[in-house]
Amino acid sequence: MQTDHRSPITDHRKLALIGSNGMLAKMVRDRAPQNYRLNFYDLPEFDVTDRDQVLQEMEHLQPDIIVNCAAYTNVDGAEKERELAMKVNGTAVGLLAEAAVRTDATLVHISTDYVFDGTRIDPYKETDSTNPTSVYGQSKLLGEQSVMASGLTKHFIVRTSWLYGPGGSNFVETIMRLAATREDLRIIDDQIGSPTYTADLADAIFNLLSLSDHRSPVTDHDPYGIYHFSNEGHCSWYEFACAIVEEARASGLECKVSAIHPICTDEYPLPAQRPANSVFDKTKYKATTGAAVPDWRESLFRYLSAR
Repeated sequence: MQTDHRSPITDHRKLALIGSNGMLAKMVRDRAPQNYRLNFYDLPEFDVTDRDQVLQEMEHLQPDIIVNCAAYTNVDGAEKERELAMKVNGTAVGLLAEAAVRTDATLVHISTDYVFDGTRIDPYKETDSTNPTSVYGQSKLLGEQSVMASGLTKHFIVRTSWLYGPGGSNFVETIMRLAATREDLRIIDDQIGSPTYTADLADAIFNLLSLSDHRSPVTDHDPYGIYHFSNEGHCSWYEFACAIVEEARASGLECKVSAIHPICTDEYPLPAQRPANSVFDKTKYKATTGAAVPDWRESLFRYLSAR
């Protein structure tokens, strides 16, 4: 475990960042407000599936907040490694919730669009019925259910989609790599969703946490619960790939690709079924926080410019 004493402010909030070496966690580190003191937990020193270690470490730290960025994220690999995926994405989340109950901490847990089957035409609301069609989605839903079953009231479950950012494997980096070496790309065009830049999701996490000590100024209700967050707007994977190449060229980055071809999901079969519609309704997040949500094209531009 490591600690980031980033501020001399004495009125700080002690935050335990679980899975601290991951793509989202790295952005949480960068975007944390000055009044947060971050404590980092990740493999090999910290195993989120080890109940004794989780409870001992959290009871020793006595955090105000636990942010869980640890996850088994290999969607196709989960079809073969079901037990591991369920353990990391499901039961381990329950251990963090148990630790949060014992220490009176607020838990932030990151979930996914894969808890839905993707058959809905309209954007998904937090109250829509879940129906995961992959082991990965089932494991992430188990994580949500584990939080609910723990009796922990102070929790934020934040579902997100199509996440990308620095320091991790993601669709934007894959397209950038392929576009620099190949002349033709074939990209799925019948799955739609909303890309999410890790910087925007990290900001959303802290926007929600800023409400955790008082009621929402807009709804005047307890702010805890499930939230959907992604960037505004939506696109298909094909449209996303075209935008990545377009923005990359405009930024002067290397692009060898000359043609991007739309294909159907059936033309590119994978072990795990993907939701055809991953678009989120973010009304609850915007109403509760009063915060604006950047458009996905704007965020992609920011990411590639910084890259």
